[in-house]
Amino acid sequence: MATNTIKWDHNVEVLIDAKRIDERITELGREITAHYGDKPICVIGILKGCFLFFADIVRKLDLPLSTEFIGISSYGDATESSGVVQITADLTRSIEGADVLIVEDIIDTGLTMRYLLENFRTRRPKSIKVCTLLHKPEGTKVKVPIDWVGFEIPNKFVVGYGLDYVGRFRNLPYIGVYNGPT
Repeated sequence: MATNTIKWDHNVEVLIDAKRIDERITELGREITAHYGDKPICVIGILKGCFLFFADIVRKLDLPLSTEFIGISSYGDATESSGVVQITADLTRSIEGADVLIVEDIIDTGLTMRYLLENFRTRRPKSIKVCTLLHKPEGTKVKVPIDWVGFEIPNKFVVGYGLDYVGRFRNLPYIGVYNGPT
């Protein structure tokens, strides 16, 4: 496991270092590209946590694509999902008839993704696939289809690489377990 080199992250224990993240995203990019071939897709990022993963994964996709974002909140300032899903920013274009790839930072309880999949199905896309960087199988309350998983992780609260605690730690280059206030 890598050691921390950042001065202000002393309450974060490295779980997945930047090199492993990059290697896995390259693999995911190849797998997703192979699945779609040369079909155009609409890649939808779930804000805010996915922004680093989203930027990296779309650059690894060798196929025609458009991008969209949707803002979803279910954590607020807590370290556990509330189960109450709020759309904070909706899509700007229709996904009707499109092959959609949802890019998520983490799937924990499954409640947010279930809500999102149900919401998107009403918008009549041609297909919906899900790619998540992290999955916490132990935290699952409802099973949702996940087509591509970067890493399965323990049921601990993680930050870094886009994931936050009360808006902090998103800029860490790795994913780490948050061990309390700093």
